[in-house]
Amino acid sequence: MTAHDPKLSRRSLLAGAGALVIGFHLPRGAKAQSGAGAAYRPGGNATFAPNAFIRVAPDSTVTVLIKHIEMGQGPFTGLATLAAEEMDAAWSQMRAEHAPADVKLYANLALGVQGTGGSTAIANSWEQMRKAGAAARAMLVQAAADSWKVPAAEIKVEEGVISHASGRKGSFGEFAEAASKLTVPENPPLKPASAYKLIGKDGATKRLDSPDKSCGKAQFTIDIHAPNMLTVVVARSPRFGGKVASFDAAEALKVKGVVDVKSIGYGVAVYANGMWPALKGREALKVTWDDSAAEKRGSPELIAEYRKLVRQPGTVAGSHGDAEAVLAKADKVIEAEFVFPYLAHAPMEPLDGYIEWDGQTAHARFGSQFQTTEHQTIATILGLPPEKVTLQTMFAGGSFGRRAQVSQHLAAELATVAKTIGPNRPVKVVWTREDDLTGGYYRPLFVHRFRGAVKDGKIAAWSSTLVGQSFFLGTPFEAMVVKNGIDATSVEGANEIFYEVADFRCEVHNPKVGVPTLWWRSVGHTHTGYAVECFVDELLQAAGQDAVQGRLALMGDKHPRAAGVLKAVADLAGWKGPGPVDGRARGVAVVESFGSFVAQIAEVSMGPEGEPKVHKVWCAVDCGVAVNPDIIRAQVEGGIGFGLGHALYGQITLDGGRPVQTNFHEYRSLRIHEMPEVEVTIIASTEKPSGVGEPGVPPIGPAVANALAALGHGRPRQLPMQGGSV
Repeated sequence: MTAHDPKLSRRSLLAGAGALVIGFHLPRGAKAQSGAGAAYRPGGNATFAPNAFIRVAPDSTVTVLIKHIEMGQGPFTGLATLAAEEMDAAWSQMRAEHAPADVKLYANLALGVQGTGGSTAIANSWEQMRKAGAAARAMLVQAAADSWKVPAAEIKVEEGVISHASGRKGSFGEFAEAASKLTVPENPPLKPASAYKLIGKDGATKRLDSPDKSCGKAQFTIDIHAPNMLTVVVARSPRFGGKVASFDAAEALKVKGVVDVKSIGYGVAVYANGMWPALKGREALKVTWDDSAAEKRGSPELIAEYRKLVRQPGTVAGSHGDAEAVLAKADKVIEAEFVFPYLAHAPMEPLDGYIEWDGQTAHARFGSQFQTTEHQTIATILGLPPEKVTLQTMFAGGSFGRRAQVSQHLAAELATVAKTIGPNRPVKVVWTREDDLTGGYYRPLFVHRFRGAVKDGKIAAWSSTLVGQSFFLGTPFEAMVVKNGIDATSVEGANEIFYEVADFRCEVHNPKVGVPTLWWRSVGHTHTGYAVECFVDELLQAAGQDAVQGRLALMGDKHPRAAGVLKAVADLAGWKGPGPVDGRARGVAVVESFGSFVAQIAEVSMGPEGEPKVHKVWCAVDCGVAVNPDIIRAQVEGGIGFGLGHALYGQITLDGGRPVQTNFHEYRSLRIHEMPEVEVTIIASTEKPSGVGEPGVPPIGPAVANALAALGHGRPRQLPMQGGSV
């Protein structure tokens, strides 16, 4: 199917004879409680611009347009659940599709742009999608009432069937056309939680994207094949910041299928009729790199520099009391230093993208995580007004933050290679696994230093300093994100903790390094969660306090949700202390991230070769209203496996500025037989939904580390736990 297939036109995206379409106008910065706006009706002079969330077809299928990318985390199912709940639709009639790129209509209400990130998909759409469903239901009910000449209040809707006590019944499709002529209610009433039939109910919904993915019908960017299409791979400098000095393409052009070779400044693009000739052509290239401005420091040098810097005063990110004065008078100061390596995201589908450009218009298709900025980037590079550029979001095989780029470098590369070869030649850019792992945009390398004191069984003082790169300093987003010189994503989870310590201080350094970095699943919490939870455990141990009861005492009554998950996980695991018992010990950790609270207990032993074996993980999660419990469990279980694999094995090391790891034989992941048994309990809550895609990651590393300490092996100070020395 080509990009110009009439089935994918803007009109056909929303239109259908006799269909009901419910839309909203969502101005930039709109709040989550935004209600229904103007309706967009088929037929006549009505506008069919793709700005609707719900379509009801004549066959009664309900299609929900999803403004967030589906990359495995479940928004197709979650957002459709919200709409279906308020419509009283049968789950079997629900469908989902990616919405077009249109920030005016499909903005993430938490971010102000159309994009997916920060575990906000369900959170920002909680009321929006329910109101869309409620409006659709109200209009269908009114259409039926008008047809049957009965009061709308007497109409019932159940499992997608509209009925009246007189015995009359009808489907959504039967009343769709009539309903489309009615005025959309501005603020339709929403169901009370007591009336939910889908939200929060185990087994009530099945994932909408799974059937097509299971049978191979689902389309990813890598699946795109179009007439006259060129596949493009780019040779990039082995050092970050390197540029092309010169190149010889003679041998590359001899490879059958290679069409052209072009410089794009920072690299050399090989255009070919297929992936294999593109790769062979790139292998045959002879490129001389200008590394005069490239980063040449390796991991050992950077860590040594960070370790010096972490002992110097930094920018204060959080402070109360006078931690330094208390530490100066303390009988004993407990110190700990933690080193975190660069980490790659390594999603199963590396970066790729497709674009058609005829000189006047452009149509791009790829797994776009931030549609607004990527759409703008493509338009700018091609010199086109935004309205001449369309962007279709595809399924993506994972991301973990990799596709949510501050620099928009994939969109920029896609537009650049298209412009360089010239119009009327579709191109598909593909990054290999090696390109992805050596191409940067890593979780930053960080060093944390802690100093603490205990007195009378309590923590008397806490001081921490962090050193690591900022995602935003030096970028166009700096003015929007960096406040008082502090990138909040660098210190989140460390500058404020839910343990009550009278004298507290947190400082940060953000050195400039030429390695491209990018948020990684759970962003700052991926390192702060480990460092904070390991250090508090160490202080409680020094104070003679139990790891669970000591944490609860430090929380007091000011952090009930954190205390709630900690108590719940302790009950779930039958916590009686860390052990060890029969060669196994338990460690605990609790982290708040993205508005959700997650506590985990890990049961660990040490193998004969000195490698930790994680047998079981108990987990309690409070993410507000649990829209789809099955998906929440799956996301938390996946987060535990993802976090555990990286804590044990994950690292990207630099040698003279060059990444060492190139593929999964060197960038070690958790293997299937190493995945522990996981038991998850979801805390019942009336709070609005919060994130679940990322919060499962941060607690697993420190829970394992604290269990290792209980076994007498100490908490690992440098990650990964296996092969972590540099």
